[in-house]
Amino acid sequence: MAATTMARRHKPGRPPWVAPPSRTVQAVKAVVIALIVITMIYPLVYVIAMSFASPSQARAGVVFPTEYSLDAYRAIFNGGTVTQGLMNSVYLTVVGTLLSLAATSMLAWGLARTRQVPGAKVVLVMVLATMFFSAGIIPNFLLIKYLGLLDSTWSLIIPGLISAFNMIVIRNFFQGLPEELIEAARIDGAGEWRIFLQIVLPLSKPVLAVMGLFYAVGYWNTYFNALLYINDSEKWPIQVVLQQYVLAGVAIPGAVVSPDQPPPPGVTLQMAVIVLATVPILIVYPFLQRYFTKGVLTGAIKG
Repeated sequence: MAATTMARRHKPGRPPWVAPPSRTVQAVKAVVIALIVITMIYPLVYVIAMSFASPSQARAGVVFPTEYSLDAYRAIFNGGTVTQGLMNSVYLTVVGTLLSLAATSMLAWGLARTRQVPGAKVVLVMVLATMFFSAGIIPNFLLIKYLGLLDSTWSLIIPGLISAFNMIVIRNFFQGLPEELIEAARIDGAGEWRIFLQIVLPLSKPVLAVMGLFYAVGYWNTYFNALLYINDSEKWPIQVVLQQYVLAGVAIPGAVVSPDQPPPPGVTLQMAVIVLATVPILIVYPFLQRYFTKGVLTGAIKG
C-alpha cells in the first residue's frame, strides 16, 4: 500500500526527493526559518534600541525600551576615547586594505605566470606552506619587537599584509583571463606593468572587490594582535576599546553629556559602543553585494 501511494505521488522516473514538498512540510520549514531569523535579528535590534534608551528606562532594566535618548552617543563623543578608536580603525582598515590588495594582486599575477617567471612554483609552495604552519605567538612578538614596530599601526598591517588564501583566489582568477588578450597587448608593445594595471586589474574588479571586503573585515576586527603589540591606548583600534569598556567594564573617561548632568547608565554606553563598532563595516556590504558571488566563484573555481 505504501509503495502504491508513493508511486502515485511521484511521476515515473522522477526520484522522490525531487517532488514538491507537502503543505505541512512547507509550513514547518517556514516556522523554522522564521525562528532562525528572529533569533538572529532580535539581539541586533535589542542592542540598537538599548543604545538609544532613556536613562530612566535603562536604570529600570526594561526588556525593550519605549523612551529614547541620544545621551549615550553624546557622552561617548564628548569623551573622545571611542572616537579615537574609531579613527584608528578607519585608518587601519583603509590603509591596510589598499596595501594588502596591492601586494596580493601583484604576487598573484607573478605566480599566475609560472612559465614566464623563474622560480614562481617554488614561491607558490612557500606561500602555501604558510597556510599550514605558523611560527607562534612568541616568535612573532619577538620579530615585531626587533623590527621596532611595537606601539605602531604597522605592526597590525605588515605581518598580515598578504593572505595566502586570498592570493590563491586572485591567482586562479588571473589564470582564467584570456591569454589571447594578454598576447595581443604584448604585441602592441605594452609592457608588463601596463598590462597589469590597464588590462588585468580592470577585468578583475569582482574578485578584487570581494577580497578587499575580506581584508577590510579582518583589519576592522583586529583585536588580538593589537592587544599584543600596542600598549598606547591612544593607538588602540575600536575592537580593543570595545573590550575594555564593554567586556572588562572599565568606565569611559569623560563620558558625560554635560558637567551638570550625571553620566548615562553603563548599559546604554556599552550598547552604543557596540553599535559604533559594528555599523560602519555593515554599511560596506550592500555596495559590494553584486560582486560577491561572482568574485568568489570565478576566483575559486578554475577550469
